[in-house]
Amino acid sequence: MRPLIGIMMRCGKNDAEKSIQYTFEFVRRTILKAGGEPFFLTPPQDIDYFQTKGQDFPDLTEEEKESIHFWLDSINGLFIPGGIKFTEYDRYVLKQARKKKIPVLAVCLGMQLLSCYEKEVELYDVVSSSIQHNSGLDQEYAHTVKIDKNSRLYEIIGKEEIKVNSFHKRCAGENEYYKTVARSDDGVIEALELSGDLFHIGVQWHPEKMYDYDIYAKRLIDAFIEESKWKATILSSIRKERIFTVEESLK
Repeated sequence: MRPLIGIMMRCGKNDAEKSIQYTFEFVRRTILKAGGEPFFLTPPQDIDYFQTKGQDFPDLTEEEKESIHFWLDSINGLFIPGGIKFTEYDRYVLKQARKKKIPVLAVCLGMQLLSCYEKEVELYDVVSSSIQHNSGLDQEYAHTVKIDKNSRLYEIIGKEEIKVNSFHKRCAGENEYYKTVARSDDGVIEALELSGDLFHIGVQWHPEKMYDYDIYAKRLIDAFIEESKWKATILSSIRKERIFTVEESLK
């Protein structure tokens, strides 16, 4: 059974300068190749997510929160992609994903969202460095990262130092809820993870873009899909038990 992977869409503009919600095609195809079933998640608020400034976003209504809970209860894993900004909607989704024990893989801006969990948004411009952090998505490798050997990320990757791509202008700060488990040589945080059994890993690079040519990116994506399959199995068992209970009560 393919696990249903929720992919949060991102705001942007098309060539006609019209606001859009989008997902990169390589994200969809990587999830499929790894054995997942992509399911695209759009914000429930009737506002222009591209044009609206962060401080101008209205609070989520109870009805909008109910909508978020509905599809979170349907998915088996959550992929939080890169983008230009995140909002209270993104923060609410992450908080509820933790409560519902949904596996999460977050990349680039998604990892920065993890770094802002339960605290004020603190993102920093990338410091002057010989490392090229904003090299573009089409460059296979930009720099190396060093991974903490006492981390789940290391258990998955199996190597202390790897090469990664890089496409970001800002970087994350420390967070007490998510442990820093990888850095680049200039000290920029490159990976965060949640301690314990729940799979919540964020990386500053884009393994979903590297899936076809990099074994370590493939290992990370595959591990996420496997965790999501386990979540799918648990949900399936719960639903079968509920159906059985209802059928028994009707006899």
